[in-house]
Amino acid sequence: MITAEEIVRMLKLAPLPVEGGLFRQTYRSEEMIEAAALPGRYAGDKSFCTAIYYLLTAEPDSFSALHRLPTEEIYHFYLGDPVEMLVLHPDGKCETLLLGTDIRNGQKVQHVVPRETWQGSRLRSGGRLALMGTTMAPGFDAEDFVLGNREDLLRRYPQASELIRGLTRGR
Repeated sequence: MITAEEIVRMLKLAPLPVEGGLFRQTYRSEEMIEAAALPGRYAGDKSFCTAIYYLLTAEPDSFSALHRLPTEEIYHFYLGDPVEMLVLHPDGKCETLLLGTDIRNGQKVQHVVPRETWQGSRLRSGGRLALMGTTMAPGFDAEDFVLGNREDLLRRYPQASELIRGLTRGR
């Protein structure tokens, strides 16, 4: 079976600052959408679309920290072990799902996270690695990224406290 080190080398992945995991942007459209044509939740002009590779490993700090974005983010599961995703909706609803290839048992090979929704993910316990991709349109822009604050999220979503603690970095 392929190793995380081989994937990192072959796909030229690097650490994803703040959020966690390893990534490489694979696409950013050259065309832009002017800020005036976008809803008010966006700051500045945006690329039409962006895409990345995203790798989670068994390393203790390898998880996607809870964050939210103003754009829907489409996850694509490529290979590896199942990934547990927590989605915290603005109306207070908490959703957990598994990304993976076992679609007979409810795992998802693709999932759309709604805009303005808190999301975080990690390998399911015992997993070694998971290679995914994400796509966003309008494209990802770091100035739109909002990192979750542990205490604020615990107050708002107490029913997901264990997962929130595991998907935040001491904040």
